[in-house]
Amino acid sequence: MSSAPTPFTPDETWLAGERTRLWTFARGAVHPNGGFAWLDDRGEPELDQPVHTWLSCRMTHVAALEVLQGNDDARAALDHGVHALREVLRDPEHGGWFGSVDPTTHEPVVATKECYAHAFVLLAASSAVAAGHPGAQGLLDDAREVYATRFWNDADGLAMESWDRAWRTAEDYRGVNANMHSVEALLAVHEVTGDPEPRAQAARIVERVVHGFASGNDWRLPEHFTADWLPLPDFNRDTPADQFRPFGVTIGHLLEWSRLTLHLRTALGAAAPSWLLDDAMSLFDTAVRDGWHADGEDGFVYTTDFQGVPVVRNRLHWVLTEGIGAAWALAREVDEPSYAEWYAVWWAEAERHFIDRVDGSWRHELDPSNQPAATVWVGKPDVYHAYQAALLPSLEPAASFAGGLLHR
Repeated sequence: MSSAPTPFTPDETWLAGERTRLWTFARGAVHPNGGFAWLDDRGEPELDQPVHTWLSCRMTHVAALEVLQGNDDARAALDHGVHALREVLRDPEHGGWFGSVDPTTHEPVVATKECYAHAFVLLAASSAVAAGHPGAQGLLDDAREVYATRFWNDADGLAMESWDRAWRTAEDYRGVNANMHSVEALLAVHEVTGDPEPRAQAARIVERVVHGFASGNDWRLPEHFTADWLPLPDFNRDTPADQFRPFGVTIGHLLEWSRLTLHLRTALGAAAPSWLLDDAMSLFDTAVRDGWHADGEDGFVYTTDFQGVPVVRNRLHWVLTEGIGAAWALAREVDEPSYAEWYAVWWAEAERHFIDRVDGSWRHELDPSNQPAATVWVGKPDVYHAYQAALLPSLEPAASFAGGLLHR
């Protein structure tokens, strides 16, 4: 293992500069035919690739956050994103949103109606409403109706995974990833609209996933389940580096759930149960114990098995950003200096290995020796994780990023 970099706690000027740098890179993703394009390692848009709903939503969300911080130049990108979600990526026949569309014809490439993508539509629409976009409220109303009638399962207190295009057949699988992003989106809807129902739904998901599945498995969270919510511990064992459904325990998700659990705690205020903070700490501690330098090299491994043994050892940028966010959130809630220390250690790690001062943004994937790799992710399509890591320390505790900016 190489010598560790000196821990670094960025000040507000540095964080604001990092957000500007990321947004400058991201705005190049605007696709001339609608939506946002996949960006390569140098920030060039890959215009022949399908336009993905989840990615267009993330870019729309970041554009809204820029507008909320006073960047009027980001309004054009926000408008572009809202238009794409209303006209390009939406299914005009059956409602809901395609997984992706052809960049020229706008015919569906992935016609499946995925909860993961729909959660991001909720998030993007909420952020656009907060930013004052005139078409955002109609988009949010539409997205809320689809989510409520097609994905939310009140009996389970959890969201379903996906449907075919016509909403006739549900996938015989349930996943934690879509529910995690549902929590993120539902908290944003609550904070932007004031409606308590999405907050209650988010609370039910967190109680089942974090206080149930994770707590009951020594905090090594199972991600994959049957339609009856029975765990599938061997799911994707043969394809462990899957982009969205990897085998085993996803270290970055433990960190992300830790942060989201604290966002829920903020949203609930005095009514928040005490276990929320305890569980957030347990998730964080497990991620650090099992994932950080787990193979003797710098960085977080991507996944482990259910005994904590590394499986996919490559380093993903989003895992580190979620570590930064969770450490900052815990440092504000707990009188324990280690969280602020981890926060500083991981910003130093980001600067040393992931932040690309030559070609822009963050390198999305590194091999176990921290050299550029592309096993899980190709290019640099995503600024959402890094942008939020650079924004969270600038906000007071809130249930969502848009809400934190809207109410400050």
